Amino acid sequence: MNPDKAFLFLIDTFIDIYCYIVFARFLLQVVRADFYNPISQYVLKATNPILKPLRRVIPGFGGLDMASLTLVLLLQIIKVLCLAFFLIGALPPVLNLTIASLLSTAGFVIDFFFYAIFLQVILSWISQGNHSPFAALLDQLTSPVMSPVRKILPPLGGLDLSPMVVLLGIQFIKILFGLSSSAVLRALVSFS
Repeated sequence: MNPDKAFLFLIDTFIDIYCYIVFARFLLQVVRADFYNPISQYVLKATNPILKPLRRVIPGFGGLDMASLTLVLLLQIIKVLCLAFFLIGALPPVLNLTIASLLSTAGFVIDFFFYAIFLQVILSWISQGNHSPFAALLDQLTSPVMSPVRKILPPLGGLDLSPMVVLLGIQFIKILFGLSSSAVLRALVSFS
């Protein structure tokens, strides 16, 4: 039995799920998504208790919700601190914590788009022609990433290959810049 790893898995999972919700709220505002969508309403209700007080301290900048981004970064720092505590048994140096948190946040953002596009592909197979609030929201959230590729690679005979191209590009970027959980671990222990 390994209770430390099991507990760390739960912390990691719950923090990432809430980070996905908070980042979705940030993107909803960026893409000016339909806030009357039931999924959007859920995202608002799930994030308002923390973001409303945080917005008093961290104002928006250029129309961007900086409080949401700050909350995602803070949650990733908490995740990295938990990881360091369970793996190293002590708090990492500030430089290691900063690098590991930034790597974790960048990897999280890339994973967000990967999972959103992957879900969009699966939903397009399952519910062809059916209108789903979740599918409509995913389309709005992924449009900043998908639109440039769709301009270059239009659908061929009803088959849209742009999600495959974007998913391959996301994986390429993740591997190229080392944005994986092992990179976060290396950043934590490199100077310990």
